[in-house]
Amino acid sequence: MIWRNGVVTARRASWEGALELEVELSDGAAPLAAGTRVRALAYVELVGDGGPEVVGQRVLLTASALARGLGTGGLAFVVAFPDALPPDPPPAAGHIVKARYTPLQFLTMGVDEQESPHHRVLASAETLAGMPVIAADLHSSLPAILAGIRAVDPALRVAYLHTDGGALPAWFSRTVAALRTAGWLATTVTTGQSFGGDLEAVNVHSGLLAARHVAAADVAIVAQGPGNLGTGTPWGFSGVAVGEALNAAAVLGGAPVAALRVSGADPRPRHRGISHHSLTGVGRGALARTLVVVPLFDDEVLPEGAAPLGPLDSLIETQLPAFGRHELRYEPVAGLWEALQDVPVRLSTMGRSLSEDPAAFLAAAAAGRVAGRLVRN
Repeated sequence: MIWRNGVVTARRASWEGALELEVELSDGAAPLAAGTRVRALAYVELVGDGGPEVVGQRVLLTASALARGLGTGGLAFVVAFPDALPPDPPPAAGHIVKARYTPLQFLTMGVDEQESPHHRVLASAETLAGMPVIAADLHSSLPAILAGIRAVDPALRVAYLHTDGGALPAWFSRTVAALRTAGWLATTVTTGQSFGGDLEAVNVHSGLLAARHVAAADVAIVAQGPGNLGTGTPWGFSGVAVGEALNAAAVLGGAPVAALRVSGADPRPRHRGISHHSLTGVGRGALARTLVVVPLFDDEVLPEGAAPLGPLDSLIETQLPAFGRHELRYEPVAGLWEALQDVPVRLSTMGRSLSEDPAAFLAAAAAGRVAGRLVRN
């Protein structure tokens, strides 16, 4: 753990649950030496907001990933405002502990626990009654999947299940905050050790049941939060949980739908065409029969300047035997480029935009459109 003391020099952006600050470090050695200015993120539900005069406040940070240049968006994290600690919360029900057995563990109300007003409903809930459940590897697929769903019917209620493979706080995601503000998401359910959703659930199974029976969702999308872990080994990646989510959907009587991770621009061969994350996580990890949505690309749907799609179809066709136990649903991408233009957030995956890697977003939107039709047909 790398610790730093600092002083807030500016208040930057804020969104639901999060506050971004500029902090000047007051101690430490390179690469984070005294005098360095860094961006720091405070989760206000946990550490407060430093008060109305946050500029000038002392702040305690952790900065391990920032010092290593890892994928936290170039951020340090606020552990405390030592001179502006938030008051004790009032007594409240709820005994679910998140960040368990760490110095930052805290209590929250689980939607499925005994003190919850929804406990009685979830105690008797056993089926999703055919609700489509779309599982995706990357958080960046979320807005594109929603665009596909909305291309069928913008009135469909969609729940996002935020799993604990990436960022644990749902508050980290500006994408989720913006999608909520735009009315594209009906609810967010944080599962496992993730937290900060509208509903907190013990695991993906109870989270799916809560999405259906508490939030009255028509469709659920399951994906990890921003950030993902991969090691270049067959099973050592956080997206393997996609298979577990599809199995959960099937066990609970839902309709499991796989949104494939596809790329025509990733420089790594293991992620070209259908990523090995999908080939393994869905092809081998999903034991229940799953509807695997295979996009049918067409360069004519793209505007001038976008990366071409054509060569991907033949590559993908050679990769499809990995899904032998599943049902393949071929979905042309016509109309989806236009649907993606309406997304109220910036589309970016692994640093690449919609024009730079259109296949990634069109494949996700195709899965959303197929799932939307399952509801409406």
